[in-house]
Amino acid sequence: MTKSGFNVSLKGADDIFSTEESRQEQRREQIQQIPLAELHPFTNHPFKVLDDESMQRTVESVEQYGVLSPLIARPRPEGGYEIISGHRRQRAAQLAGLETLPVIVRNMDDNAAVLLMVDSNLQRENILPSERAFAYKMKLEALKNQGARSDLTSSQIGTKLRADEKVALDSGESRSQIQRFIRLTNLIPELLDMVDEKKIAFNPAVELSYLDEAQQRDFLEAMEDTQNAPSLSQAQRLKKLALEGHFSYDVAFAVMGEAKKDELDKVVIKNETLRKYFPRSYTPKQMEDTIIKLLDQWQRKRQRQNER
Repeated sequence: MTKSGFNVSLKGADDIFSTEESRQEQRREQIQQIPLAELHPFTNHPFKVLDDESMQRTVESVEQYGVLSPLIARPRPEGGYEIISGHRRQRAAQLAGLETLPVIVRNMDDNAAVLLMVDSNLQRENILPSERAFAYKMKLEALKNQGARSDLTSSQIGTKLRADEKVALDSGESRSQIQRFIRLTNLIPELLDMVDEKKIAFNPAVELSYLDEAQQRDFLEAMEDTQNAPSLSQAQRLKKLALEGHFSYDVAFAVMGEAKKDELDKVVIKNETLRKYFPRSYTPKQMEDTIIKLLDQWQRKRQRQNER
């Protein structure tokens, strides 16, 4: 009795493994060495790349060890690559004199690129309020474009997440705090810089963001003329006056000129007043030291007069 024949072609082990290797190779992301000239910043990148002390330390590390962690970038339609993650490494490499950088190239749409760019940068330790503001705004808009309400599901509670809830969950902030940060994007650049520099506190800045551009510029002038930073109550009053149509420079000047409880014991002398008595080359510290020295002399003179 003859056995039925089967027309089966079995691949050898080398064929099987080489096929699997090729599959893995296709899935594996390759690190490429790309010239610095072909790498371009992310469009509207909200995070500042500063040549500060931290950057200098990064430059020294790059000079000694090279760039150990590859950048992530995507091809640009007009040529070259748009950096998604690694702007500080790119700048450090530029300062260190490198000609190429290790880069992982990914084909990503705008929304996916924004999400990766924001999330990778929000891991940094020191982030300015303005950076958070624009980063949260960009992430929120990207999630909305992706249909966050219909395709983002919380594994813990099994319900659909709103876009702002997703941003809050990822950042560890509340929804209301995310919205308050995003309000800062309505500030004119000069006021937003003051928030970063801690010349204006976060909560008053949120209230001032409800003023339109012309009102903000009037407020800025009033703030500079009175040399006062706004308290929360002052900012809230200015917002209310603006919404009621009663805002003007004179109103802002009057509000900002009010003495605050913590400033009742302070004496403020404007720079232009002091400048009349000091050489132009004097720094504020030199002026302060000279004033204190003169006051000490005046006090000793009064003491001698009282002893007579």
